[in-house]
Amino acid sequence: MTKAPGPGGIPTGMDLLQTSRLNKGTAFSEEEREALGLIGLLPEGIDTDENRLKRVMLQLAKKSTDMGRYIFLQSLHDNDRTLFYKTIMSDPVRFMPIVYTPTVGAACQTYGHIMRRPKGIYLGINRKGRIAEILRNWPESDIRFIVVTDGERILGLGDLGTNGMGIPIGKLNLYTACAGVPPRMTLPVMIDVGTNNEGLLRDPLYLGLKQARVRGKDYDDFLEEFVMAVQEVFPRCCIQFEDFANVNAVPLLERYRNRVSCFNDDIQGTAGVAVAGVLAALRITGKPLREQRFLFLGAGSAGTGIANLLSQVMAQDGISIEDARARCHLFDIEGLVVESRNDLASFQRPFAHPGPQLKSFVEAVEALKPTGIIGVSAVAKAFTQEVIEAMARLNERPIVFPYSNPTSHAECTAEEAYKWSGGRAIFASGSPFPPVRIGEKTLVPGQGNNVYIFPAVGLAVYATEAGRVTDGMFITAARAVAEQVTDADLDAGLIYPPLSGILEASVKVAVKVAAEIFREGQARVPEPEDIELYIRSRMWRPVYKKLA
Repeated sequence: MTKAPGPGGIPTGMDLLQTSRLNKGTAFSEEEREALGLIGLLPEGIDTDENRLKRVMLQLAKKSTDMGRYIFLQSLHDNDRTLFYKTIMSDPVRFMPIVYTPTVGAACQTYGHIMRRPKGIYLGINRKGRIAEILRNWPESDIRFIVVTDGERILGLGDLGTNGMGIPIGKLNLYTACAGVPPRMTLPVMIDVGTNNEGLLRDPLYLGLKQARVRGKDYDDFLEEFVMAVQEVFPRCCIQFEDFANVNAVPLLERYRNRVSCFNDDIQGTAGVAVAGVLAALRITGKPLREQRFLFLGAGSAGTGIANLLSQVMAQDGISIEDARARCHLFDIEGLVVESRNDLASFQRPFAHPGPQLKSFVEAVEALKPTGIIGVSAVAKAFTQEVIEAMARLNERPIVFPYSNPTSHAECTAEEAYKWSGGRAIFASGSPFPPVRIGEKTLVPGQGNNVYIFPAVGLAVYATEAGRVTDGMFITAARAVAEQVTDADLDAGLIYPPLSGILEASVKVAVKVAAEIFREGQARVPEPEDIELYIRSRMWRPVYKKLA
């Protein structure tokens, strides 16, 4: 039998123990146990917060795989949300690769097999016309962030259908763990329009619509209904588009970026972290940005997104936007992107330059003589020894950024980049790699993780209630990340701030992004006298509240 609510409408008894946002488990005090009907439902011992965390660590230590740890942590989130975040935030370097990339990729591949409790909102296209009604089924009324995917291009793994729900869940975990965005104000959303993954369609444990993906007008109309329903039900919400295929990612962003508060992390977040890495790398090379030349392996939304943002920053460095774009070259499955090709999308055209259509990436390196190569192709080992050696011959300190996720899809490893360049590569990857010993020096590979960008931008957007999210905010974020890299970091090979201090790094970035939001006139709250104090006052922390 459900008991009557306790003080302040708080659930009591077993209802309380099953309410993740309020549950303290064995940390409930004697007074709370008496007032909230918990006597006999818990052991007599009363835990400290430290002991609760210690027990989690002991249980995690008994798990033999990161997948096992991922499943355990997601179950912990279902049971005690505060303890989940206390765990993640106690050691972000250890836990981010478990709750997000690379482990989340493996989790998504088998999500229908490992899911224990549904999380978030699933919007099947068979429910067209009812999206606002379905959104109102969510128990929280003040949602500020939605991360939404249709599961078609999950990391570098392709079409995983509704199994891709692990990505919005993981991203929102990082909003809170890395920047203190209140978890009750976040909502993961899966747009289920079917899947073209034959393996999933045959899998009896697959939980999505078992039909081919819907395309064209029906798809566009469904997304329009979704975006407009969010404005109706959650009017202060920012939408983050995540892991949509190129054919939809760029058009969606262009369609909505000037209509509602939204952004695409694969396009703008990835671009922001890449720009931050480049700016930090140039402190090592000592060369100005306007003199750099970049070759991208991958000409989709991520590659063109980075090229666009880099071009804007180059233009700020004193050259025209046309000259900046001329310094960014794309290479895809058909070869070098040149103006004579007739198979290019409109978003690729600004980076289609005159020249021969080279079919080999190493030939493109030799011909274009880039100072940096950036991989967003999801093609493992595409940065071959021949490619890295060519880059090292052309540059004293070649910039090598294999950004594709998960680790199994990285264009090269840190060890390969360092070894083949004689330890001279300035390296950063999308997924983590261990330190590498080269001669007498240990180099620590940088991780160009979007986590440096999107949670901080999110915190600033949440605090200011920004009506739009602009490229200027991502440029500001990129510069703020690069400014935090110390000379000691650079000497060790790091071109991003240490992940161990990600919460404070995010605060510093959020403060500067918030200032940009006020400067652009996008804020929907009055500008405070002390922006940093205001930002910190809006942050959530994993602290149990006294309930009675």
